Amino acid sequence: MVRRWRRWREMSQQELAEKVGVTRQTIANIEKGNYSPSVHLALAICKVLGKTVEEVFGDEQES
Repeated sequence: MVRRWRRWREMSQQELAEKVGVTRQTIANIEKGNYSPSVHLALAICKVLGKTVEEVFGDEQES
């Protein structure tokens, strides 16, 4: 869901990475499901995207 909300905000992986203080590769790995962010990083991503933790990292089957 990180990719969905990032694209909705018309933000590149690099832009999001810079705003939360990680590398673009970290954002790419989170989006691919290859990396689980720390609570601190997850909260930072949600703040930048303007979404709740549940919206970004919750069960994708829930609507």
